[in-house]
Amino acid sequence: MAEIIGGVGTSHVPAIGAAIDHGKCHEPYWQPVFSGMQAARDWIAKTRPDVCIIVYNDHASCFDLRLTPTFALGVGEKFAPHDEGYGPRPVPEVQGVPELAWHIAESLIAQNFDLTLVSEMSVDHGLTVPLSILYDQPSVWPCKVIPLCVNVIQHPLPTAARCHALGKALRVAIESYASGLKVVVIGTGGLSHQLQGERAGLINAAYDQRWLDLFIHEPERVAEIGVAEMLRETGSEGVEAIMWMVMRGCLDARVKTLHRFYHVPVSNTAYGLVVLENE
Repeated sequence: MAEIIGGVGTSHVPAIGAAIDHGKCHEPYWQPVFSGMQAARDWIAKTRPDVCIIVYNDHASCFDLRLTPTFALGVGEKFAPHDEGYGPRPVPEVQGVPELAWHIAESLIAQNFDLTLVSEMSVDHGLTVPLSILYDQPSVWPCKVIPLCVNVIQHPLPTAARCHALGKALRVAIESYASGLKVVVIGTGGLSHQLQGERAGLINAAYDQRWLDLFIHEPERVAEIGVAEMLRETGSEGVEAIMWMVMRGCLDARVKTLHRFYHVPVSNTAYGLVVLENE
């Protein structure tokens, strides 16, 4: 059977991608950030997953108000980087895993999760930046990728509890696949940040750290946190962190924390990174 070998939670700050693309990683502002990522890069190089399932949100790139799926699964053979207004990022095209993706779709729908299935889609920084955080600048991504897009832009949003339950169902789907693939699930987005309005620039480090403690050790308590609290405490974009709950649901109740890193500011956001394995 396929095996989930671990989970990664990471912010997907677009400025991180720009820093990598323009060779700024060793500048004084960026050096502490990329030093904090190194343990995750070492782990991914050691474990060498065959597939990364990346839980991310589209930023009105592929989806907009004409079509806003709550959960969308990419089942295609490849996914090109999206042009977000300044040209596509100079990163490799993402290679999909249609056979596994369709298996996941069938399993999740049988478990009462209604998905939007997408055969052709582009992927923006929400997906490509996490790959760069883990793999830097390869000529070809070392893993294949299944995109799992979650709506955290247009209200009503799914709850943290629903995302956690989706993760549990996703684990069932992966582990029922009759192949020895090694899979890593990556939850992206957050932590606290707000990009507009009177609270633009909000960072709530104390709340972020408490949330991370609970996320790792008591995920059921995080699943109880409502969207309103996340918006109030972490800003309009901080609510993206509910996508980490899909990853957390794929793992056991008790996990080993292999790496945890938190840094502010990264651009105008709080950056968080964790690497988890089952005990």
